[in-house]
Amino acid sequence: MASAETAAEHERILREIESTDTNCIGPTLRSVYDGQEHGLFMDKLEGRIRNHDREIEKMCNHHFQGFVDSITELLKVRGEAQKLKCQVTETNQKLQNDGKELLTSMDELRQCRLQQRNIATTIDKLTHCLPVLEMYSKLQEQMRAKRYYPALRTLEHLEESCLPQAGSYRFCTIMAENIPRLRTHIRDVSMSDLKDFLESIRKHSDKIGETAMKQAQVQIARDNAVTSQQRSASGRRIRKEMCLGTKVDRNGSNPFSEKDSGILDVEDEEENEIPGAQDLVDFSPVYRCLHIYTVLGARDTFENYYRKQRRKQARLVLQPHSNMHETLEGYRHYFNQIVGFFVVEDHILHTTQGLVNRAYVEELWELALSKTIAALRTHSSYCTDPDLILDLKNLIVLFADTLQGYGFPVNQLFDMLLEMRDQYGEILLKKWNQSFRQILDQDNYSPIPVASPEEYQRIACQFPFQDPELDKIPFPKKLPFSEFVPKVYSQLKEFIYACLKYSEDLHLSSTEIDDMIRKSTNLLLTRTLSHCLQYAIKKKNVGLAELVQIIINTTHLEQSCHYLEEFISNITNVPPDTINATKLYGTSTFKDARHAAEEEIYTNLNQKIDQFLQLADYDWTAAQGGAQASDYLSDLIAFLCSTFAVFTHLPGNAIEHATLPGKVAQTACMSACKHLSTSLLQLLLEADVRQVSMGALQQFNVDVKECERFARAGPVPGFQGDTLLLAFIDLRQLLDLFTQWDWSTYLADYGRPTCKYLRVNPHTALALLEKMKDTSRKNNMFAQFRKNERDKQKLIDTVVKQLRNLIATNQA
Repeated sequence: MASAETAAEHERILREIESTDTNCIGPTLRSVYDGQEHGLFMDKLEGRIRNHDREIEKMCNHHFQGFVDSITELLKVRGEAQKLKCQVTETNQKLQNDGKELLTSMDELRQCRLQQRNIATTIDKLTHCLPVLEMYSKLQEQMRAKRYYPALRTLEHLEESCLPQAGSYRFCTIMAENIPRLRTHIRDVSMSDLKDFLESIRKHSDKIGETAMKQAQVQIARDNAVTSQQRSASGRRIRKEMCLGTKVDRNGSNPFSEKDSGILDVEDEEENEIPGAQDLVDFSPVYRCLHIYTVLGARDTFENYYRKQRRKQARLVLQPHSNMHETLEGYRHYFNQIVGFFVVEDHILHTTQGLVNRAYVEELWELALSKTIAALRTHSSYCTDPDLILDLKNLIVLFADTLQGYGFPVNQLFDMLLEMRDQYGEILLKKWNQSFRQILDQDNYSPIPVASPEEYQRIACQFPFQDPELDKIPFPKKLPFSEFVPKVYSQLKEFIYACLKYSEDLHLSSTEIDDMIRKSTNLLLTRTLSHCLQYAIKKKNVGLAELVQIIINTTHLEQSCHYLEEFISNITNVPPDTINATKLYGTSTFKDARHAAEEEIYTNLNQKIDQFLQLADYDWTAAQGGAQASDYLSDLIAFLCSTFAVFTHLPGNAIEHATLPGKVAQTACMSACKHLSTSLLQLLLEADVRQVSMGALQQFNVDVKECERFARAGPVPGFQGDTLLLAFIDLRQLLDLFTQWDWSTYLADYGRPTCKYLRVNPHTALALLEKMKDTSRKNNMFAQFRKNERDKQKLIDTVVKQLRNLIATNQA
């Protein structure tokens, strides 16, 4: 059984060997050697080989003739094949030779196709890369040209559009990595440009402000010129313009008129010659920086930084120099910087959207206004020059008008100018005080001699003087007043002009200007001129002739006050009879000065009298009086006569001839006589005189009679009767009482209106009587009456006692 299976297995393996490819026979043979019967198998294999050999032999025998025939035919074909081989070899050689050129062409074609494909690929890639490179090149060019805002836009387009389309090339990666650095660089450079811009405008603020103020000045001059032209334009021209239907611009000029358009063209050309803020400062850095920060999303940061820096600059600009008040240029530089600052801010406000707003600019202006006004108040208070104050006022007006033209409110500046008006007035008063004093000190207090009509006309132009009687007198002649009258009047007009200059351009009405000038002039009259006149009157060594001339001068100045009223009305165009118009106090000022001069005349006369009385040398114990008046009194009477002779030689009508009034001469004479009488009485009763003899009283009586003779002679005309003698009535009655020894009448009639010695005061009589009863000295007044000495003494004691009783009774 086993052998049968083994035989079958071997048969199968043999079939596989016969039918299987020799490459796959290994596994089959391995199965034979793995078994135990490989010898048996080898036997069968050899038997099978022998079988196949027998079959092959049979087949070869069967086909041998055909094989021989085939060999024979093959041998025949070999020659032909040899020929064919030669032909094929030759043909192949030819083909190979011809194929080399084809292969070369094919290889070239392949290379060309490859290059064409590469070129197409390159073109496609370059199509996506070239915009990136172009953009980057453009970016580099913009960066070199410092066109940072376009560069930032280019950078944004490069990042968002070009680089994503180009692909992931190395240069694209480098570009993408450089983009943040470029943005940072652009931001830093733009910020640096902004800082340079801020520094530039800080340096150029002075020039910008100066330019803006010049433009405002030109505009104001143009407006004034056009206004004048408008006022002087004829009605005929106006009707012609109305017929032509042309429109008149706000300045009153006709833009379609050939003449006016030429004027405007010239003015426009003149205006164009003055550069504006945009011509002096390049504002592109701030615009560029604003746009850059807006694109970078940091606009708020930029706005805050800009405003913060400008606030710092504003504080620096608003800080005045310590010596600004010394010159006008200091104020001009200060104003130029402020105007330049706000001109720049106004330009930024109107050329940017939101970098600065109106509220921010108004806040800065409020700060500037308060600090500027405070600085001006402080520094102007140091100024003592009215011309500098006036120039400063004009500069402030130009400063205010310039900023008002840019839309800034300037009412507070004009209010401050009204405050400065008082300071200006005080400075003017001080200056005019010096002028008046100089005029009064240099005046010769003599009538002005006029030798020719030209000189007379020159003085008449300075001072409104009219005197028909003086006009009839031929030349040469003298005007009644001295040089100080026309000079003072001219100074008054100059003062009015100075006040008017300050009030110009303050936007005040004519009535306000008129009121201001009148009030200032009143201060000049009532305070400054009045004090100067008082100074001239009260100063030492002023003679009576000078005082008389001062009275004449003040009378003429008083009469000229209504001319000053008319002068003020003419320059202010305000009628003098306007309701609530301030009146000038010149009349009262000059009246007060004249009265002071009159009082000084009286005082000087009294002082002269006192000087003469100091020369009195009475022998109060003389036994017998002289027959002639004392020498000092004779000299005094001679002085009074000569003095009043000067008064009487003056014309008496003050209104017509502006000379010393007769009443003043009469008052002076009466005052002198009264003072002389009072002084003589005091001389008699003074404490140093302890004893008075009857002889001394007789001499004193002679002197009083001399005084009465002077009064009776009428040294000054105009007294009625013996009015002047009344000045000595008290002294006369007292001396009569003692020389006549009429005590019984005095004591009996005392207190009655008809009393003979009505003007004798019992106190005065008692004091003099006490001096007469003193017998302590040898040279007693009663020594010559030694026999009756006791009776006389008793009589004096009796009279003294009665006088004391009389005094006591009256006091009770």
